[in-house]
Amino acid sequence: MLRTAVCVALLLAASGCTTGYNPLEDYEQKNPATDLPTPASAAITPNFAPAVISRGRYLVGLLGCGSCHTNGALVGAADLEQLLAGSDTGIAWTNPLVDRNPGVVYPANLTPDIETGIGSWSLEEIVAMIRSGVDKHAGQTLPIMPWPSYAHLEADDALAIASYLKSLPPVKHQVPDNVRPGQRARAPFIHFGVYQSKTR
Repeated sequence: MLRTAVCVALLLAASGCTTGYNPLEDYEQKNPATDLPTPASAAITPNFAPAVISRGRYLVGLLGCGSCHTNGALVGAADLEQLLAGSDTGIAWTNPLVDRNPGVVYPANLTPDIETGIGSWSLEEIVAMIRSGVDKHAGQTLPIMPWPSYAHLEADDALAIASYLKSLPPVKHQVPDNVRPGQRARAPFIHFGVYQSKTR
């Protein structure tokens, strides 16, 4: 049934639908979770002003950070015990409908766990990541993380987000390693894309 539906979707004019590479054969449709709560700060946060933390929490919710950075959210089954603690499901940044083994990014753990999250990051390093996509090791992240849009955040807002993230209770959760194009992903992934029809 699925193969038939795929054949129809790809148009019957494409000859040999029952043979060759079916780009959707290994995929199933999912509905991402987008309306997620933002976790509360740790009970004791002496280094952060409550108003700054409150602003950061509001912005993290508004920007939908948990939609990618919460385990299970990308496939519609968010684990509320792992809010903002990274995702075991990645996001393909090259087209899996063309490349059998696309490049995949696994959204990072944004809680201040020292081993698996941002616990060793300074506020300035987090702000730089948010606004320029440059991580603490001077590596440029892909725009899967929408830093080109976040570059327009006011400095105080980016600092509020960083302060809020640093104030969270740490959650130990190691996400899978990112995958380069051509390598086989060992953990599941999804793919977002915008495609224009080839009408003439």
